Amino acid sequence: MRGSLLQSFDRIYILNLHGNALKKEKCPDGSKDENVFDIKQGVTIGIFIKSKKLGKKRIYYADLWGLKEDKYHWLDRHTIDNVEWQEIKPISPFYFFVPKNTASEEEYNKFWKITDIFPVNSVGVVTSRDDFVIDFDKEELKKRIKDFRNNEIPDDKIKNKFKLKDKKNWKLADARKKVIEDEDWLNSINKILYRPFDIRWIFYDDKVIERSRKEVMRHMLKENLGLITVRQVKAGEIWYHCWITDEIIESSYISNKTSEINYLFPLYLYSDSGKTPNFSSEFLKFISEKYDKTLTPEEIFYYIYAILHSPTYRKKYEEFLRYDFPRIPFVDNYDKFKRLSNLGKELVELHLMKKRLPIKVKFDIPGSNIVERVKYENGKVWINKEQYFDGVPEDVWNFYIGGYQVLDKWLKSRKNMKMKSEEIEQFFQIIEIVRQTINLMKEIELFCY
Repeated sequence: MRGSLLQSFDRIYILNLHGNALKKEKCPDGSKDENVFDIKQGVTIGIFIKSKKLGKKRIYYADLWGLKEDKYHWLDRHTIDNVEWQEIKPISPFYFFVPKNTASEEEYNKFWKITDIFPVNSVGVVTSRDDFVIDFDKEELKKRIKDFRNNEIPDDKIKNKFKLKDKKNWKLADARKKVIEDEDWLNSINKILYRPFDIRWIFYDDKVIERSRKEVMRHMLKENLGLITVRQVKAGEIWYHCWITDEIIESSYISNKTSEINYLFPLYLYSDSGKTPNFSSEFLKFISEKYDKTLTPEEIFYYIYAILHSPTYRKKYEEFLRYDFPRIPFVDNYDKFKRLSNLGKELVELHLMKKRLPIKVKFDIPGSNIVERVKYENGKVWINKEQYFDGVPEDVWNFYIGGYQVLDKWLKSRKNMKMKSEEIEQFFQIIEIVRQTINLMKEIELFCY
C-alpha cells in the first residue's frame, strides 16, 4: 500500500501524533504521551498531494508528542507550511513512512532471507482441543483415546467428560467413528514440542486435530532438525524468537501472541527415495561459490543458528526483525564460518538436551514438591511456601525464548502438579542449559562482530 501511495502522489506529509497505548508509548524525555482520541491505537495525520508541478516526488515526516490538550493547542496553531518537516526516503520492499536507518536497512536487505534459504516451511500444529489430544503423560493420553474409541460410552458422556464441542468443520460423532475404525491409532501418538523445553505427547491424527500441517510436519516425524522462528514480533517486544527442534511443534511454541505466529523450517525433506536438504537451488549455488568448499547441511544449519543467537545481530537489526522473517549474513572468511558453525552446533546440542550438564543449583528442602506459587527472590526460585531452587543467577531467571520467560513458564505450566524426581532433574538441566547458552552467546560475539 505504501509503495502504491508513493507512486500515486507527488508530496506526502506524515504527522505522527503517537499516543499508542498498545506500544506503551512515552515522550522521548520519558514523560507521559496521550492519544488525541480516546482509543488505544496511535493516530497519524496524512496529507497527500498530487500535482505534476511539484516535480520530484518527496515525502516528509514530523512527530508530535505530549499530553492531549497540548497536542490540540499545537495543531490549532500550525499548518503544513510552519511545521519542521524531516524529509525521508522510503526504500523497497516495505517503504516505511517513518525515519529509518537506511544504511542498515540496505545492508540488512542484502542478507539471505530465511524463507529463501529453506523454501519448505509451515506454521505449527493447531489442535483446537489441546486439553484432549495433548498430555504430559503418554499413558494418560492413551486412556483418553481408548475412552474416545469405546463404543459403549455415548457421545454426550464423551463430550462432557472431555469438554469437547461440535464445530462447523468438526463433529464428534463422525470423528469417533473414524478413530474407532482405525486399528493403527496407537501409531498416531507422537512427541510434540509444546513450549520451551516442554516435550509432551499428542494424538497426532487429522480426525481430531484441526490443522496438523502434515505437509511439513511429516518430515519431523523422522530424524531431522528444525529451525523455529517468527515472521513478525509484536511492537515494543525484543527479538528472542529463535529455537531448535527435532520434533513436531505446537503453533504457540515460542510465543502465544497472535501477531507472533511460529514457523518451522525443517533441515531435511523426506520422500520415498530418501532425504534431501531443504535448501533452495539459488542458495546452494551461492553457498558453494561463497566458500568454495563442500559443506554439510548441518554445518550450514549450525552457522545460521549461531548468527541468530548473536546479541549484536539481534540489537543491530532489531528494527527489521520485528516486521519480517530474519535475514542471515554470511561472513567472508571460511575459518570464521567454521568457528561459528561449531558454536551453533554446541547450542543445538544444548537446546535439544543431548547431554547432561553438571548441576550448580540446589533443591534440598523437604516438602510436597507441588508447584503452587512461582516467585524469584535473591537467587531463589520458590515453588511453594517451603521449597525453592537455590543458586539461580538473575540473568538465567530473566532469560527469554520468544514470548516466554523460560524458567517461569516451565514451572507455571505445572501449577498444582507434584514435580517428580525426573522433572526436578529436568529443571536443574534447563537452568544449566540457559546458563551455558548465555556464555555461548557471548563467545559468538567474538566471531560475529
